[in-house]
Amino acid sequence: MNLSATPRTLVVVAHPDPGSSRITVGLADAVRDLDHVTVHDLSAAYPDGRIDVEREQALLRAHDRIVWQFPWHWYSVPAVLKTWIDEVLAYGFAYGTGGTALHGKTLRLVTSTGAPEEAYAPDGRNRFTMAQLMAPLDATAHLTGMRLAEPLVLFGARLVSDVELKAHAEQYRTLLAA
Repeated sequence: MNLSATPRTLVVVAHPDPGSSRITVGLADAVRDLDHVTVHDLSAAYPDGRIDVEREQALLRAHDRIVWQFPWHWYSVPAVLKTWIDEVLAYGFAYGTGGTALHGKTLRLVTSTGAPEEAYAPDGRNRFTMAQLMAPLDATAHLTGMRLAEPLVLFGARLVSDVELKAHAEQYRTLLAA
């Protein structure tokens, strides 16, 4: 990790159709101009779905903090991010023998849900808390030697007003500027 300067942050944006999402675009735009932040839209970079693993691994090596920004999709990440995880976080790079490239880095999850926060509780519609549902991503961070930072979740995204989105985007910006 680069301790002599502001940590470099890679924001990996994963949305099946980012152009149709005011939340995804709004959040990415809120941090795009920060000097130490690289916003990397997987759908734009790989419209054919073919991931350049070497390029992605070089991006990960060049950054101290990693953010996965995505809409909560069927209790997980969207397919484009799952494919990226499967291919980029490979044995020998991210885990296993010699797989220490991500050790000491921080991973932050920035996600939005369609349902309101109360739906993510034992007695809610989704039966589980977000922390419980994010356990596989926490395990991924652990396996790869990354520290999982507190996730930033925007609940009920479909009903979020422009004012609420702006406030959430400012909170996101503040987290990455720190």
